[in-house]
Amino acid sequence: MRRRLLSLLLAVAAGSFSGLPGEAQILPGGLGGQRADPPCVLDKCLGLKPNTPTPTTPTQSPDAEQSAGRSTSVAPGSFDFYVLALSWSPGFCASGGAAKSPDQCAAGANPGFVVHGLWPQNQHGYPQACNSGARFPSRLALDSAKGVYPDEGLARHEWRQHGTCSGKSPTDYFADVRRARQAIVIPPELTAPDADQTWAPLDIARSFVTANPRLRTDTMAVTCRGNALEEVRICFSKDLRSFVPCPEVARASCRRPVTVPAGH
Repeated sequence: MRRRLLSLLLAVAAGSFSGLPGEAQILPGGLGGQRADPPCVLDKCLGLKPNTPTPTTPTQSPDAEQSAGRSTSVAPGSFDFYVLALSWSPGFCASGGAAKSPDQCAAGANPGFVVHGLWPQNQHGYPQACNSGARFPSRLALDSAKGVYPDEGLARHEWRQHGTCSGKSPTDYFADVRRARQAIVIPPELTAPDADQTWAPLDIARSFVTANPRLRTDTMAVTCRGNALEEVRICFSKDLRSFVPCPEVARASCRRPVTVPAGH
């Protein structure tokens, strides 16, 4: 009897300290630290299934949900500000993107920074996939997004994951993405460099501030993938008329020098 009891206790202890089959895994979120799809870098955006936000219970506050790594169920349009994410295309193409987006990565194309997305964001965390009934933008809406994103598949994905939380129609949301992109001037030294460069992330941020006088370093982040530049993320007010401080976003900035690969 004692042996059976001891065996049972050991089995319970083992289950407590090791990952159980089927156990949910908490993944780091891109901006809010929530459990989400794998990071939506350009080469990983296509074909992903959107997460359905987890509803909060009456005894659990939204802040508790975010701190636990879960997305919260919120009404579309309920967020604090936008984040415009600009991806460095040469880095995407150099890391296998040419097979996924041949036009974007064609020899001589050199698009430089391209729109990854315009993301509704809160001061702590962010909503996503807010309206399961509005995940399929019309052909007219997708046509209006041409020239905004480097690929139609990315436009579809960004609408499902982020546009549905904007509180706007697909056409109006894509118009806002275009408006945000047109509000940003790319620094001349990062428009089409003809050779690989090494930059301190803060210097990249400062170059954007110089090119966009109303921008400040506390309203943006410079992120990296490994040792290479990945994105510049810029925080806009909901009406897209001004830049706003965004401490949680800014903390995602790289701290070490990054390589800025040139286009070819």
